Amino acid sequence: MLKLIRLEWKKNNIGKYIRNTLIMTVILSLLLVGMAGELEAVETVQSYGTSMTNAAIDLFMNMAYIIFTGVMLSSFIVGAYEKRTMHLMFSYPINRKKILLSKMAAVWIFNFVAMVISKLFVYMLLILLKPFLGISAAGIAFGALSFWLDIILGSAVMVSISYIALPVGLLMKSSKAAIVTAVIITFLTQGNIGTATLVNNIPFYAFLIILAAWAVFLSIHRVEVRDLP
Repeated sequence: MLKLIRLEWKKNNIGKYIRNTLIMTVILSLLLVGMAGELEAVETVQSYGTSMTNAAIDLFMNMAYIIFTGVMLSSFIVGAYEKRTMHLMFSYPINRKKILLSKMAAVWIFNFVAMVISKLFVYMLLILLKPFLGISAAGIAFGALSFWLDIILGSAVMVSISYIALPVGLLMKSSKAAIVTAVIITFLTQGNIGTATLVNNIPFYAFLIILAAWAVFLSIHRVEVRDLP
């Protein structure tokens, strides 16, 4: 499986995705640094249960990586069907499910690692610049286990729910449909319904994780006997 994952990264030119995540991280970092002073004025947000700085970092990073994961899924998997390169891969003496799962894993691992690194980069940048920004950065507790669990588990959940977009793209045979679905997922999961926020709503995200698992199942179900378009 690891060899297949590395092959997917090499075949899809993972270097361009690394470049794009770097550019995205820099842009988001500049935006968050520019907002840091105003965010510091509000210590906590009752809806989020954390500082405004942490809430803003989570919000922008979640939105960016849900969409970015959808884009990669559309390229690695849906695009392979569109370009008919999947026909060639399925001609290999390798289980079709294993091929699809390696593609999904390649996208998931990359985005999970990239999202964790991006969040840590922003936090470290805020700490380094706090004398110039006039902020305390008290909510950035690198020594707290809860801080790391929030980053790791939060990143894993956000990347995972992007997979809800995959069967939509496969069903419609359209990379654009997968990307549009990822954008819709972003706005549905990072917004509010009336006065109720969906952010950090554990039952809501648990439901989405189950839905994402179901989406993965649908994407590989009967792939061994399914005719290629």
